[in-house]
Amino acid sequence: MAPSSERLFDSLGHFGRFQACVYFASVFQAMSCGIHYLASVFMAVTPNFVCGIPGNVSSVLFYNSSESSIEDIWTLWTSTENYIVVRLENGEIWELNQCSRSKREVSLDLAYEYKGNKSIFSCSDGFLYDDTKWKSTVVTQWDLVCDREWLAKLIQPTFMLGVLIGAVIFGDIADRLGRRRVIWFTSAGQFVFGIAVAFTFDYYSFVIVRFLLAMVSSGYLVVAFVYVTEFVGIKARTWASMHVHAFFAVGIMVVALVGFLVRTWWVYQIFLSIATLPFVLCCWMLPETPFWLLSEERYEDAQKVINIMAKWNKVSTPCKVSELCSVQQDDLVSGRTGDNDTSSAKKHNILDLFCNWHIARRTITVWLIWFTGSLGYYVFSLSSVSLGGNEYLNLFLIGFQYINCLSKYGWKIFDRCGIWPYISLHSRTVPNNCKISCCWEWKHDVPCRKRGCSFLCISEKCLDFHATFACWNHGSSEWNINNNASRNTGKTID
Repeated sequence: MAPSSERLFDSLGHFGRFQACVYFASVFQAMSCGIHYLASVFMAVTPNFVCGIPGNVSSVLFYNSSESSIEDIWTLWTSTENYIVVRLENGEIWELNQCSRSKREVSLDLAYEYKGNKSIFSCSDGFLYDDTKWKSTVVTQWDLVCDREWLAKLIQPTFMLGVLIGAVIFGDIADRLGRRRVIWFTSAGQFVFGIAVAFTFDYYSFVIVRFLLAMVSSGYLVVAFVYVTEFVGIKARTWASMHVHAFFAVGIMVVALVGFLVRTWWVYQIFLSIATLPFVLCCWMLPETPFWLLSEERYEDAQKVINIMAKWNKVSTPCKVSELCSVQQDDLVSGRTGDNDTSSAKKHNILDLFCNWHIARRTITVWLIWFTGSLGYYVFSLSSVSLGGNEYLNLFLIGFQYINCLSKYGWKIFDRCGIWPYISLHSRTVPNNCKISCCWEWKHDVPCRKRGCSFLCISEKCLDFHATFACWNHGSSEWNINNNASRNTGKTID
């Protein structure tokens, strides 16, 4: 933010009572994003299954164990290569595999091993599922197994596609129409589409509604991050912005808890969606951010929000919009290096991230880091059922560890060394033997892994691209210090 924004928070408080109420109300709904992102872990799980039986069963054989019903066999099931032998009331003996069944031509003795002739049939009578752990999932609901297994595997990719599209669309809409309107729409959409998922009538309607749910969930998470950041001063901004994702992790823990308690997928989905209802009922009370109002030249509305903030924070003389505008204008004049007024008022878009090679390189680098981190995290989280042990405890601990990392390490690194050391440390791509120090009096070493250094240290405490680079020179065995990008020089940092 511009220095004028910090003057506002110096006047009203960086994290007063007003900001605390707005912050915790907004990030509470971020919990629902974590809920819906990971809901498919238990909703789309595939239990053990075999082909359906063309008749009534009189006896069941699994290796040396003989039972009266197939339900008693599931506790002995150990591999997808296993099959079950059943005798029907009419005397026929069938071998039931997962994706086929075979009828024995000679039906004399009920034995597990059989060397005679068999007639192989498809699973035209449906499938029998193990319901000892999950009473119902979307896989068992619409038989998404065997030749329809690929449909089950498309459930999460289509959801993540919705996440991608929603982030792009709603991020742009929030800049045009305001943060508050997008927060209203996306939070209500999460509740409506979340409930609607539970009442879908077939696989295709399920995927479509989940896609829409993904769009609004992603849109809310992106806009809420910006929303709370614009209400919090610099003294609390690092902690507040990073812990938005802590509530996302709480949502993951809620998924594990609800999945343990509810084993029917549509009831499970309803309970997860109801968790977002309190925010939907009160989100209409949230105000628009004063900085978006100022950017749209709605000065009276911005002053009203500032007055409300002052009243809640018990500030007798709130900052005036005219003061903010004058400070901002002074900053623009002092920072202008020959550009005219029209260039300083230029509207920016996503293409500006590729306006030159240096910015494009950093943009692509950040995107690749997010891709790598998200890929590893979601693969690990979505596979919690297959990790061994208790699948509910696995997912719960994944969410808990996410919070632990943010609280214990993440915000401290971010606060002291800016965003780049934080990203690089957590993605394990920090340049080897690279020492980074930021533009104020503190200096910190960052662990390194790869040789070479072309590194930028950006901190909100700097408010400008000031950075000092210190890289180990292997030839001379000393630290080379390179101070770049002094204020308003217009130089680019490599």
